[in-house]
Amino acid sequence: MDRKSIERLLRDLKQGKKGIGEAIEELRSLPYEDIGFAKPDTHRALRRDFPEVVYCPGKTDAQIVEILKRLSKNDSIVLATRASKGNYRAVKAGLRGSKMAYHEKARMIVIGQMPRKRGGKVLVVTGGTSDIPVAEEAAVTSEAMGCIVERLYDVGVAGVHRLLDNRRRLEGADVLVVIAGMEGALPSVVSGLVDKPVIAVPTSVGYGASFDGLAALLAMMSSCSPGVAVVNIDNGFGAGYIAATIARPPRRR
Repeated sequence: MDRKSIERLLRDLKQGKKGIGEAIEELRSLPYEDIGFAKPDTHRALRRDFPEVVYCPGKTDAQIVEILKRLSKNDSIVLATRASKGNYRAVKAGLRGSKMAYHEKARMIVIGQMPRKRGGKVLVVTGGTSDIPVAEEAAVTSEAMGCIVERLYDVGVAGVHRLLDNRRRLEGADVLVVIAGMEGALPSVVSGLVDKPVIAVPTSVGYGASFDGLAALLAMMSSCSPGVAVVNIDNGFGAGYIAATIARPPRRR
């Protein structure tokens, strides 16, 4: 249940449109709702200014549908990450009438309306085109949290002139999410060019000795350039979330 839902409920109570019993019934599920196999955190939007996000792998279609049904009941936007097309078909059938979209590259389901932009510019940068799925996960997450998001793809260190040609775009962002596999050098280079926070995302893209992203992870964590923070391998969602919390202005209380 998000801030708008609580405000609407209190207005209805004050204006006599709802009785105390009805209001209590709506608040009954706070701070979470126990549905047996899961306990959706319906209070999270009030605490964190963004609802709980559903990670789809390991869950059945029926479980994903039921959790999203509970979360979307009062929250204006809900995300499901690492969702397959099959997951989306099940959700679309189970939540008929709900506005939703499937972002195939990001592997994300968005239920509800994307919010009005509150400001804060996030620039998502990739070393190569193979990093785009992780980049799109980050981009869609930041957009869902109300940020202005720009994309700058395929500007890795193998052709660093491509990056330097976009120096003005790098400098114009409030936060940069920099994504790379292979040797993971790109975040260090970007951080050396800008005075903004850089969130580095190692990807599992690369040949054998990259060890499914471990080499990039260790390189990013060992960066000699200050201002680089690192998330887990392929964790575009985590990077997009952190970027949005840094970039966007606080909501007025």
